[in-house]
Amino acid sequence: MNVQQHSFEFEVYISINELREEDAWLLNEAKEVARNAYAPYSHFHVGAVARLQNGEIVAGNNQENASFPAGLCAERVLLSSIVSFYPNVPVETIAISYINSKGQSDHPISPCGICRQSLLEFESRLNHSIRLILGGLEGEVFVIPGVKMLLPLSFTAEDMK
Repeated sequence: MNVQQHSFEFEVYISINELREEDAWLLNEAKEVARNAYAPYSHFHVGAVARLQNGEIVAGNNQENASFPAGLCAERVLLSSIVSFYPNVPVETIAISYINSKGQSDHPISPCGICRQSLLEFESRLNHSIRLILGGLEGEVFVIPGVKMLLPLSFTAEDMK
């Protein structure tokens, strides 16, 4: 038997105040975009804002639907917007924030499994790592150098060749 381990390093900041100015701005934009999410069922509003390689800024937020699971997460709304307007432009950084109307919004959250897979597909398709900034309305902020780190042993297009 052979035992292997997967781990990764990421940056942890005490608050948004420790971030570089452009990263703090992006995370603040994600907080604002979260306010416009359509989340009447979960009351969990998520915003995602991307800075593209060409300097453009694109945003998305979660959109729920009474017919579960017809809703869309903020990350997939964001990716849909990016490929609609900038289909071949790599994403440099995505900031994700949230407002939990039923509880605290004081720590980073991470994309769900299907969003991780979608982000990884986008990252792989353009062969460019996507840096993630994760934070709530307050508290710690995580900066992760690439999406691939969040989905070890991932299923990709390479597996279907």
